[in-house]
Amino acid sequence: MSLEVIKHEPAGTADAVIIWLHGLGASGNDFVPMTEHLKFANAQVRFLFPHAPQMPVTINQGMVMPAWYDITDMSIDRQIDSEQLRESAAKVHAMIDEQIAQGINSKRIIIAGFSQGGAVGYEAALTYPKPLAGLMAHSTYFATAGDIQVNEANAQLPILVQHGTQDPVVPEVLGQKACAILKEKGFSVTYQTYPMPHSLCLEQVQDMQKWLDERF
Repeated sequence: MSLEVIKHEPAGTADAVIIWLHGLGASGNDFVPMTEHLKFANAQVRFLFPHAPQMPVTINQGMVMPAWYDITDMSIDRQIDSEQLRESAAKVHAMIDEQIAQGINSKRIIIAGFSQGGAVGYEAALTYPKPLAGLMAHSTYFATAGDIQVNEANAQLPILVQHGTQDPVVPEVLGQKACAILKEKGFSVTYQTYPMPHSLCLEQVQDMQKWLDERF
């Protein structure tokens, strides 16, 4: 079953795509304002903001809410349903396939994800069988680091990791841990922190713009 998606088209014919994955209990609407903040001189960027499916989430007393996968324990190492995470990553792969079928070069597609969406982003981007432009991981953790099967096509994928130093939901140590693991695997990682909680800030968006301009 495919994901429901909010699409934001550029003024001209799209030649690049950013797929943005929201966090637990949120929706694709959360990051639509980024279309006003990020502007590109050398690309016509289509933004895609998919909505996570509804499912019961154990840590929230089994309440049904938008989630990319179940979280069963909120300890620092987080116990999650890896199968559900990979199912969500497969749906992101299907979205990428669709964009390529519409004429977008895979090397001009970026995956971005916040919190739970970032965990899916790691899996989706690093296992995709065609080279992508990059991955942005915001306030998140590398949930499948222990057994991910990195595809050779994305073994050199540029990765931007951004985290708040005051994050009470996903402690910054998890961002540091993800960065260390990625570097061990040979990835080029840009790691940036901001004095903020589990959110975004203007300085971060400005840094994001600089990083994206290098990709597009």
